[in-house]
This record gives sequence, C-alpha cells and structure tokens, in this order.
Amino acid sequence: MRDTASLPTYRRPIMSLNRIRLTQFRNHAETALDGTTQFNLLVGENGAGKTNVLEALSLLAPGRGLRRAALADVAAHGSEAGFAVSADLGGNVQLGTGTRPDKPSRRVVQVNGADMPAVQLGEWLSIGWLTPAMDRLFMDSAGARRRFLDRLVLALEPGHARHAAKLEAALRERNRLLSEPAEPDPQWVTAIEAQIGEAGAVVAQARARLIGALMTALDGLPDAPFARPALEYRPGGPLDPAALTAALAESRRRDRAAQRTLVGPHRDELGVTMAGKGEEAAACSTGEQKAMLIAITLAHAGLLCANRPGVLLLDEVAAHLDPLRREALFDRLGQGTAQVWLTGTELAPFEAIIGRAAVWRLSAGRAERV
Repeated sequence: MRDTASLPTYRRPIMSLNRIRLTQFRNHAETALDGTTQFNLLVGENGAGKTNVLEALSLLAPGRGLRRAALADVAAHGSEAGFAVSADLGGNVQLGTGTRPDKPSRRVVQVNGADMPAVQLGEWLSIGWLTPAMDRLFMDSAGARRRFLDRLVLALEPGHARHAAKLEAALRERNRLLSEPAEPDPQWVTAIEAQIGEAGAVVAQARARLIGALMTALDGLPDAPFARPALEYRPGGPLDPAALTAALAESRRRDRAAQRTLVGPHRDELGVTMAGKGEEAAACSTGEQKAMLIAITLAHAGLLCANRPGVLLLDEVAAHLDPLRREALFDRLGQGTAQVWLTGTELAPFEAIIGRAAVWRLSAGRAERV
C-alpha cells in the first residue's frame, strides 16, 4: 500500500454531513456512519448496499433521488414502519427524510425536528451525483438529457422544482384540450398558454444560466486527462414569457393537428460536443463520453458549494478509469470543498487517497469502519 506519511492532512469540509443514520432503507436495517471527512469511501461486493447508502444521501436533497425510485420500493422489504434517513449538517443542523406507517406513499422531510416541504432541503445542502446508469446520457433521449439538466439546476436553485411542476401541469392541460374532438374554448386555451409562458420561461432561463455557468467552469479546466466538453443550450422555444405565450398561440392549429404541444421548454436539448475535436458527444467513443461526463460533474461540483454546503456522490467511478485519470480525479476533488462519497468493490483503485479518507466496508447492508 502507498506510503501516506507525505500526504497532506485532510480537513473535514465546513458544514459536512456526519452522524448519518439509515433505518429500514432497502437492505439497511440499521446503519450508522460516523466520523466522516471530505473523502468517504464505501467498499464491498456487489449487492452489499453501497449504492443504497448513496441513494439515501441523495434523498437529503429535493427530488426523487439518484434512482428516481418510488417510496414503496425504498423501504426495506417487509417493513411496516417505513424508512428513515438522517444526518447532522455541520454539527448543529439535523436533516431527515422518510415515510410514516400511516402514509407510506408520502415523503416526510424534517429540519431540526420540524416538518418542512422537501424543496427546503435545497436551502441547506446541494447534492450532485454520477452513477453508471448515466453513462449512456449522450446516446439517450433528449428527455433524459433534460432531466439530467434539471437535476443539475435543482441542486443550485431549489425553486426550480416548483416551476417545472407548474410547467408540466399546464402542458398536460393544454395537450388534453387540444386532443379533444370538439374545438376547445379559445379563452381557456389562452389562459393555459399564459401559464406555460410564465413557468416555461423561468425553467428555460434557469437551464440557460446553468449551462452558462458550467461553460465558464469548464473553460478553466485543462483538456486532459479528461476530455473537455463544449455545452450548448438548444431551446425548444422563446425564453421570454410573452414571446413564448405568443409562439404557443401561433402554433395552436398545428399543435391541435399533432395533438401535442410542439414548441416550448419541454423540447429543449442539451448539446454536447468534444472541445478541440468538434464532434458530437453521441459520435464519440464510450471512453470519451465517460471522460466528458466526469468533466461536467466536476464543473458542477465546483458550483455546488457557491452558496451552501455541497455533497458529491460518485458510484463506481474509479473502477473505470486508468491510474492517471484516477489520480487526476482525486486531485481535482481534493481542491474543491464538496464532501465526496465514493463506492468500489476493492480498496486498490483508491490507494492515492486511502490514508486521508473515512472508509467503511459493507456487507449485506451492514457497515463496518475500516
């Protein structure tokens, strides 16, 4: 094992997560993780429950977590008491989420013991993640990239979820009206289009802001050893509320023929090309795609801590990198202030940070500090 005597002393990030508790969460009956630092490593065989810990942490942010799972699928099999996830933030704030036996389909969120809307979690903590399921992002549908984009926005702007929900509800109503056999009431359609214009412009502008911030962050990163992506926001409609409302009205007849709305932020696209090569990410090699995805994740991680504590969850990322890129990844993460959680099946890929990381070995939903 590498001699760690010369490694710099590692500090715990300000306002990091500690005293983490998982109760009846997937295969974790009762799991406690104490004494965290900036690098936190979960090691164990496949199925040991490593990713489940990351998923639990991801639920300390607004949204459905890194697996987007239904609450009923999150609670341990046979649990009638629901599940609970809690953590101390900086030693003086306790965050918690879970379900109650009487309302298993309703997520409960608490801050210092008081019930809060889930969106308020984003006012305390920003969380980002990278999982193997995201490796096909550039080959996936435009809808998958919009969801990816919205998750990145949500980590920085907690109110984004509220505007996105308003947009989705108004779009559903407009599509319903346009698909009815009888001509819909034009005044009602106009009112719905005004709602889409207002909410849609806010959503679109937030996406554009994020991509602009990511591009600025990426411009400061070297082209190697991770391929640097160039990002482009390709809007599905105007970003101005009045202009978007007008575009919807103009497209009404065409949309009625198609029985769906053909203009608006629900048709936005995230364009990604490999800088220096000028090739669309979808046409690049799988290795280049992975490198660009890591570069985007690192750039976003740098934005996470701008206004509130940040946490970065990296599932099985080191195993797919060569030693040069692994060390570069750890160096870049170490230069930031986000708390980092990593998973792996063995310790060897993490040799460069093992002496300054908190390490737990997981087996069958149990965690033992190494």
